[in-house]
Amino acid sequence: MTHEEPALVSDRWPRLAAELADALREEGEDDLAEQAAGLRVLQQCDCGDDFCQSFYTQPPPDGAYGPGHRNIGLSPEKPGMLVLDVVDTQIMYVEVIDRPPLR
Repeated sequence: MTHEEPALVSDRWPRLAAELADALREEGEDDLAEQAAGLRVLQQCDCGDDFCQSFYTQPPPDGAYGPGHRNIGLSPEKPGMLVLDVVDTQIMYVEVIDRPPLR
């Protein structure tokens, strides 16, 4: 039985990875921008909403994220919303809402 690593965001959706890095730099979040190329798609959101393409980059929490959690709303180049859930210095979840289909 082989264990396959989750896909890199930069391999699966290279434009999104570049957009995340650029938007984070614009927000002055250079350390987080450096993470963009290495983020992995661990699990896609299962909310079932057709406007949601969000995904976890770390294992989902059991409940709230807790201390050290913050949201970073980004101003993407495309319509829709990109919001990151960050705990301390780690991107945990990428909310992709009302955006063109990821490719």
